[in-house]
Amino acid sequence: MRVVVVGGGIVGAAAGYELVRAGVDTVLVDGAADGRATSAGAGIICPWASAVDDPDWYRMAAGGAEYYEGLRAALAEDGETDLGYRRVGSLSLVSESEAAQAFQRVADRAREAPLAGDVEVIDARQAQEMFPPLGHDGPAIHIPGAARLDGRLVRDAMRRAAVRRGARIAEGTASIVADGAVRGVLVGEEFIGADAVIAAAGAWSPALLGPLGVEVRVEPQRGQIVHLRLPGAETSRWPVVLPQSRHYLLAFDDSRIVVGATREEGAGFDYRVTAAGLAEVLAEALSVAPGLADATYAETRVGFRPAGPDIRPLLGAVPHVKGLVVANGLGASGLTMGPYAGSIAARVARDVDPGIDLKAYDPLR
Repeated sequence: MRVVVVGGGIVGAAAGYELVRAGVDTVLVDGAADGRATSAGAGIICPWASAVDDPDWYRMAAGGAEYYEGLRAALAEDGETDLGYRRVGSLSLVSESEAAQAFQRVADRAREAPLAGDVEVIDARQAQEMFPPLGHDGPAIHIPGAARLDGRLVRDAMRRAAVRRGARIAEGTASIVADGAVRGVLVGEEFIGADAVIAAAGAWSPALLGPLGVEVRVEPQRGQIVHLRLPGAETSRWPVVLPQSRHYLLAFDDSRIVVGATREEGAGFDYRVTAAGLAEVLAEALSVAPGLADATYAETRVGFRPAGPDIRPLLGAVPHVKGLVVANGLGASGLTMGPYAGSIAARVARDVDPGIDLKAYDPLR
C-alpha cells in the first residue's frame, strides 16, 4: 500500500510518521508556502484550562495532550529528542470573584486526566515567583502538567524520523488525481501513484480539494506572534501564562518569551506584520506582564491558521472519493492536537480502527 500525504505541517508530518511506522510506503508532499501555521504557532499543551465547552473539541484536545507522551517516546527511539518540549505548568489568571468557578471547571477535567497534575489556586505573589514579569494582582489557577513545545522542532523531528524509516519527501505543489477514487498526485511533472491520499494542507486545502468537487469550509485566520528576549534571565522553567483574553505568554530555554496572538479574519494570505497587529499583541502582553517592558524585540512570526466552520477539526474520509482523507480545521489548537489528528488520519487511510468516533468531525460539514 502507498499513501501520499499532502501538507508539510505538523499534521502531515505526524500522519507520515504514523504511516511509515506501520510499514506503509509513504510519500510526504511539502509546498513550503509562507505562513504555515506550524512554523508560527506558540506550542501550548494545556487543554484542561480552556473555556471551550464543546465536548467533541475537548475530547480531541485532551487526546492530543495525551498523545504526546507516546510520540515523544517513539521519537526518542528514533534518535529525536530536541522538541522544545517541557512540562512547565500553566497559570490561568483570574479575579477573586472568578477563582472558585474557574478552579472547579479545571479540577473536574483534571480528575479525569492524570497528566494535568494536582491543580491548585495560588496567590499573586506565588504566581510572580513563577513568572517574574507578571503584574497580575489576583489569584491564578496553577496546572502543573501543562507543557510547551516548539512546533517547528516537533514537525522536523517527525519528518526526519519518517525519512530514516523509508518515507520520501517530494517538494512542490501537489494536485490530486482521482476518478471516483484517488489514483495519486501530480507534483510538478511527476505522477506519484497512491492507494490513498491524506489532504493535510491547512488553509490551502480549498484550492487542493476544489478541483475534485470536494468543499472543505476552511479559511485562513492570520495570527501575528511576537518573540522577545530577556538577556540573562533564566526562563526555561517559567510557566505558560493564560490571561482571561485569548492572548498568552510562554517562555523557552534561551531567554525567549513568546507573546500572542492576533486572530484576524478576512486577511486572506496577506503575509505581513501589521502595525495594528503588533500593537495589539504588545499592549496585551505588557498589561499582563509589565516586567517585559525592557525586553528586546526579536521577531514577529505570521501564520495562517486553518479555521473551520466551528471549533472542531475537520477529520475523516470523503465518502464520494474513495481513498481521500481530510485532516484540517484545527484553528488555534493545531499544535495541541495536530500530531494526534495526523495519527488518526493515517489510521483512516489504512482502513483500520481510528480509535475515536469521527462523526462529530465530518470534514464536509
